[in-house]
Amino acid sequence: MLHLRLIAPTDRSAAVSDFLTADPGVTHLVVLPGAARQPAGDLILCDVVRESADGVLHALRELGIEEHGGVSAEDVEMSLSAAADRAADAVPGSGVDAVIWDEIAAQTGEQTELSGTYLALIIVATVIAGIGVLLDQPILVVGAMVVGPEFGPLAALCVALMRRDGRIVRSSLRALAVGFLAAMVVTVVSTWVLTAAGLVSREMLLAERPLTDFIWRPDALSWLVGMLAGVAGMLSLTSKKSGSLVGVLISVTTVPAAANVAVAGAYGVWHEAAGSALQLVINIAAIVLAGLLTLMVQRSWWGRPHRRPVERLVPRRRRPPAVDGADAPAEGRRRAAP
Repeated sequence: MLHLRLIAPTDRSAAVSDFLTADPGVTHLVVLPGAARQPAGDLILCDVVRESADGVLHALRELGIEEHGGVSAEDVEMSLSAAADRAADAVPGSGVDAVIWDEIAAQTGEQTELSGTYLALIIVATVIAGIGVLLDQPILVVGAMVVGPEFGPLAALCVALMRRDGRIVRSSLRALAVGFLAAMVVTVVSTWVLTAAGLVSREMLLAERPLTDFIWRPDALSWLVGMLAGVAGMLSLTSKKSGSLVGVLISVTTVPAAANVAVAGAYGVWHEAAGSALQLVINIAAIVLAGLLTLMVQRSWWGRPHRRPVERLVPRRRRPPAVDGADAPAEGRRRAAP
């Protein structure tokens, strides 16, 4: 369940409250006339079940609340209310599976920023994975996958492609490209430094590495793993499951491959660097394709059937019919007079 806080202009407040009252998935509705100051208007509070939330937010956009007022939402962790239970029972579907597109767009849009924290995390993850590749240690590779932050921009790219948001598409691609390039450059330099210190060597890369050599040998399973990772990532995002755990699955196909590109390039083993680069490209393409297809399926299932036109939910106030001309408008009576 979501808790909505709305600021509605005075001339639209009645339409908003009528709409919310008519929706069976809305409960705990409170209207405070004139309580809002910036922007000015009425403050409206309500709770809405997740199954109805996307349709409610879509209708509020149509009513112009986004432009002339404001909408904020937050999750309700616990609600002890018979009215809330009735609202949940009145709306078909499961709240766990419900998709709220505005919420997803807001979450993923924030993760496309090319921040210092993002760069630091992806660099640290790639350096750790590079060391894991040389030592043939899956534990270090898994540790790098936990640190890797690239799930955010990949998810944002999928959502932006579905919504045809060019700005977020560009931001996501920039975050991925700059992040991976910076991480690989630092990993090359760190490999040289560790080699000069005698901690690693080229022979370690060329030796048999049965536990991690899959990273630079793409095959049909690479595409399959990438597709499954994309599906799992989108389902985790839209159903509010543990995104951090699914981020590990996403990273298994990206960060180790980027690290292997850097390490192999540092030692001039170009055939292995090329194989790792191909692995990285295949997996990113598979993740994005699978994520986009998953979102499109969810949109076709949740996007349209649960949205009801605003005009059906907000009845227009009609003047009662005149009785023997007694209630006719004054102008009409004047025209009818001899």
